[in-house]
Amino acid sequence: MSLQLKIENTPLYNALIKHKKLNATSFHTPGHKNSEMFAKKFFSELDFTELPDTDSLYDSQGVIKQAEELMSKVYGTKCTIFSAGGCTLCIQTMLKLVLPFGGKIVASRMIHKSAVNTMALLNAKVEWVMPQFDNKTKCFLQVTAEDVEIILQKNSDVKCVYITSPDYFGNIADIEEIAKICHKRKVPLLVDNAHGAHLKFLPKDIHPISLGADIVADSAHKTLPVLTGGALLHIADEKYAKIAKQTMSIFGSTSPSYPIMASLDVCCAWLKKEGKKAYLKLEKDILKIKMVAKQKGILDCNDNVDPIRLVFNTAKIGLPGEVAAQIFRENGVEPELSDNKRVVFIATPMNSLSDLKKLTQVMEKLPANSIIPEETQDFEVPVTKKSMHEAIFSESERVKSDESLGKISAATVCACPPGIPILVPGEKITEKSIKNLLYYGISLIDVIK
Repeated sequence: MSLQLKIENTPLYNALIKHKKLNATSFHTPGHKNSEMFAKKFFSELDFTELPDTDSLYDSQGVIKQAEELMSKVYGTKCTIFSAGGCTLCIQTMLKLVLPFGGKIVASRMIHKSAVNTMALLNAKVEWVMPQFDNKTKCFLQVTAEDVEIILQKNSDVKCVYITSPDYFGNIADIEEIAKICHKRKVPLLVDNAHGAHLKFLPKDIHPISLGADIVADSAHKTLPVLTGGALLHIADEKYAKIAKQTMSIFGSTSPSYPIMASLDVCCAWLKKEGKKAYLKLEKDILKIKMVAKQKGILDCNDNVDPIRLVFNTAKIGLPGEVAAQIFRENGVEPELSDNKRVVFIATPMNSLSDLKKLTQVMEKLPANSIIPEETQDFEVPVTKKSMHEAIFSESERVKSDESLGKISAATVCACPPGIPILVPGEKITEKSIKNLLYYGISLIDVIK
């Protein structure tokens, strides 16, 4: 019996087919870029389940365990675990591993909402550290070791420190110094390294696990040749390694995708054979593009940044980031994201030289306009009126943002970039909160009734 599909019956499928036909050059996730090398693996034909010869992710004793052990050797960890549930599943797991219910955590306010939601489920008490703002580049940077140390000195009952590095713009925290401060106080350091799975393979290894972090979550599909949803949880401490699988099973699907796990396995083999060489070449190619961008006047020169992350500050030539992003799209180049000032591109070794050339050509032709007035959003940590745990389980309603003054947020509201929550559950909405909500186009918000 054949099934005749009409075009109006498959809107998502049709949209994906239509986008594929655009043949746009990908500078967004996933990192495999649908390259020829990756496409030949036919992952879609490997969609099986837990069978006697295919192992089981959360009770791995066979081939999955072997694949994870190979990945662990590549990254130099005590234990590395596959995730088919993205970096979110890794973040949920590492927070549960170290944070008892109701425990206190020091966390950078530059944070993914999956981490905030997990902290809420665990009833965590959070001491927030606001990232520093660079007046020169008009960009939020990373929290510093000094920032972390000051809070740890005031809070002897902290169970862990949690930071996000790199951020969307490639800014990297001083992991080595932060790790030293954490370890001096016997506090584990957790790093959301979603955008940095490749950092291990740069000419200088700057992966957080190599710099002293205790547990690290990598969103492998962002910068490595892996199917969307493929992620890695790296553990440097044996005591966490012993219970990590059991902990991950609390949050993960009982039907993890075998094609995703297979793509992690194939990626591991590629990294071992080609990784260092491929990223050395890519770094050199990206440096050439950055030099052209510098001549164009759209390159921000921050000190500690991922050398292969491309960020063009088009506001410097009077061109809003969103407008510049549309120009790239109209010329067949699809960026990762943009805001009012910048356009972000994710390049991987799966991008061809012609991809990089096309990006450069469009960038060189960007028109210069009258200078845009510099407008900077002033983020704050609002007053907490309810615990995050209580807030997410409270009855809520949706209201207009400009009518929410004084109400209590029932959810995490985060603009990406910069990836700093305007509100987390339980915080009181202020005039500054509303200003930021409207600035980022968030017209409705969930509040506690």
